[in-house]
Amino acid sequence: MSSTRTLIRGGLVVTAADEIHADVLIDDGRIAALAAHGSAVAGGWTADRIIDATNKYVIPGGVDAHTHMELPFGGTFASDTFETGTRAAAWGGTTTIVDFAVQTVGQTLREGLDAWYAKADGNCAIDYGFHMILSDVNQSSLKEMDHLVEEGITSFKLFMAYPGVFYSDDGQILRAMQRSATNGGLIMMHAENGIAIDVLVEQALAEGRTDPRHHGEVRKVLLEAEATHRAIQLARVAGAPLYVVHVSADEAVAELAAARDKGLNVFGETCPQYLFLSTDNLAEPDFEGAKYVCSTPLRPREHQAALWRGLRTNDLQVVSTDHCPFCFSGQKELGRGDFSKIPNGLPGVEHRMDLLHQAVLDGHITRRRWIEIACATPARMFGVYPKKGTIAPGADGDVVIYDPHAEQTLSVETHHMNVDYSAYEGKRITGQVETVLSRGEVVIDQRKFTGRAGHGQYTPRGTCQYLN
Repeated sequence: MSSTRTLIRGGLVVTAADEIHADVLIDDGRIAALAAHGSAVAGGWTADRIIDATNKYVIPGGVDAHTHMELPFGGTFASDTFETGTRAAAWGGTTTIVDFAVQTVGQTLREGLDAWYAKADGNCAIDYGFHMILSDVNQSSLKEMDHLVEEGITSFKLFMAYPGVFYSDDGQILRAMQRSATNGGLIMMHAENGIAIDVLVEQALAEGRTDPRHHGEVRKVLLEAEATHRAIQLARVAGAPLYVVHVSADEAVAELAAARDKGLNVFGETCPQYLFLSTDNLAEPDFEGAKYVCSTPLRPREHQAALWRGLRTNDLQVVSTDHCPFCFSGQKELGRGDFSKIPNGLPGVEHRMDLLHQAVLDGHITRRRWIEIACATPARMFGVYPKKGTIAPGADGDVVIYDPHAEQTLSVETHHMNVDYSAYEGKRITGQVETVLSRGEVVIDQRKFTGRAGHGQYTPRGTCQYLN
C-alpha cells in the first residue's frame, strides 16, 4: 500500500450528506482529515502530491454492487475479464464492484466461490467483493450460507427466471430466505416469472416472431410485477429482508413501494439502461436491437418516470449497472433468427457515474442523491460503509475528482470496456471523471490510466446496515 500523502485542494466535496468546500488529506491509503479550504488547518498541511480540484467536485469512488465479469451465459462468456472490467470501472469513477460468484447445479457454494476468487485474484484494478448466486438450494447449500456470511459473503442471489439454469422454485426460495433470516444474509432476487415467460417465448418463436424486440414483449411487465409481489410475500413469511435487482417497470416499483409503506425491509435497485434506454432500442432494425437484450428487459419509455420518481422517494435505493457485456459480433449474433439465443446483458460499468450526473443536470435527482444512490447506499446495503461510499476520516482513500463542466460523447471509439459496441453510442453528456484514487493510489491521472492489475483488493463485507 502506498504511504504517499496526497492533498486534494479547492474542490467542492459532495457526499450523500453534505456539500462543503474543503481540502481533503489522504495518508497511508485512507482519508486522514478534511478542513475548510483556505483555513489555517488546511494551510498547515504538507503532502507529497497536491491535486488542484478548483471548480471540480471531490466525490467518493462509486460502488457498483451488481456486475458480472467473465460470467458464463448462453454458451458464451461475458466479454469483460476482471482485469478489463475493473479498469473500465476505474475510468468511470467506480472504485469498488461487488460481482457475482456462481454456484452451478450439482456444485457446492464453496466450489463456485473459489472459482471466482481465482478469476479475480491479482487481476483487479480496483477493490472488489462477491455476492453468491444460489442455483442449487438444498440442505448442504443452506448450511454453507452460514459459513459464507462469516467469511464476508453476506448476500445471496436467487432467480425466479431462467428455468433449467439459475431458477429456484418458491419452496427453495422460502428455505433460502428462512436461512438468511437467521444468519443475517440478504437475499437478492431476480424477479420475473420464468416459467410463464418460457411459455410465451415458445409461442412467439412458433409464430415466427424471432426479432430482438420480441425479447421485451414476451418478458411482460406483469410477470415482473407478479414475481416482485411473490418475492415480497415469501420474504414476509420467512421474516427475511429482500433486495430486488434491476427493477425496470412501473408496476414492480409499485409493489416495492407498497411493501415499504408497511415498514418491511424490502429494497430495490434499478440500472442506467432502464433510466435512459427503452423498447425503441430493442426495435432497432437489422438485428441492431440485439445489443439491448438484457433481463429484465428494456421497457417502453413511459416507465422511466416511475423509476426516477422511485429514486427520488427512496422506493428505489440503488443504481447499479448489471454490467454483463457480450460483443455484437459473434456473441449477440448467436441469436440471429431466434431472440431467445441472444446472450442477455449490457455493458455499462464505465458510464454509471456520468449518466447519473447527467440526471442531476436534467433535474431528475439532486447532487447529493447522485452520491447516495451510486456510492453511499450500495456501500451500506452491502456492508462496506464507511470504509467505502463516503469521504470522511478513516474511510478508504477512494476519491474521484469530477469535472462537472467537461462535455463528452459516449462511444465505442472511446470507452474502455472490452466490448465492440456502446449501448449509449453518440449520447452527449456533461460531466467527466478527471482523476481517480483507489486507497490513496492514483489509478486515473487527468484522464490517463496509471493503475495496474492486482492493485484491487478483495473486500469482505459486513451485513446489510439498513435492517431494522
